[in-house]
Amino acid sequence: MILAIDIGNTNIVAGCCSNDKILFMERLATRHDATSLEYAIILRSMLEIHKTDAEKIDGAAISSVVPSVTEAVADAVKKLTGVSALIVGPDIKTGLKIKTENPSQLGSDLIVDAVAGIHDYGAPLIIFDMGTATTVSVINAEGEYIGGMIMPGVMISLNAMVSGTSKLPKINPERPKKLIGSNTVDCMKSGVFYGAASSIDGITERIRKELKQNVKAVATGGLASAVIPLCKNDIISDDELLIKGLMIIYDKNK
Repeated sequence: MILAIDIGNTNIVAGCCSNDKILFMERLATRHDATSLEYAIILRSMLEIHKTDAEKIDGAAISSVVPSVTEAVADAVKKLTGVSALIVGPDIKTGLKIKTENPSQLGSDLIVDAVAGIHDYGAPLIIFDMGTATTVSVINAEGEYIGGMIMPGVMISLNAMVSGTSKLPKINPERPKKLIGSNTVDCMKSGVFYGAASSIDGITERIRKELKQNVKAVATGGLASAVIPLCKNDIISDDELLIKGLMIIYDKNK
């Protein structure tokens, strides 16, 4: 059994996989000041909830965009399971051809997304990862990662709007019931969610025009399942993309 962990700025996605099947997946809060012991307790609780014995885990893989948390989580995995986690980085086999100006700057989460996306959906492909920031990855017909975009995520946009104004209230990020809001809270929800959906639609159409192909699009991340149904384009929602990518990369390196 493999423990797969992706560390993001706001959330950590963790899950267990066995024989190419995801057994379970959970989303945890990223605690930037937590010790390895604290993370070990959090991971142990997750395993206990899913009635999984830590001793049955014989491998682990980690991708991270938060270097300060990576070591604590890797140490936690070692404490809990006794295995040394594979950490996605420059020396790890991924099978992905990166054609950007500086491949070393590409985040490990984007690499993992791309590996899983190509494996499951083929190329060319557009991948939207809706985390703290919304990242856009573009893979051409040859399966090469050629570039993308980085945009403010839904929560960044919402928090910036609240903190930058004097009267707008802090609200929960819930999908609006209708497009045209009739009160302040509904107007905020509609603006943030439909704004994100329209942005994804527009970028998808522009990338397809630039590549001169009807490129397939996939979305993942915390709020993808809430935003993607509001899009006009046919965009696949896949919450398991990162975990699947980690599993593929682990198999390539074991």
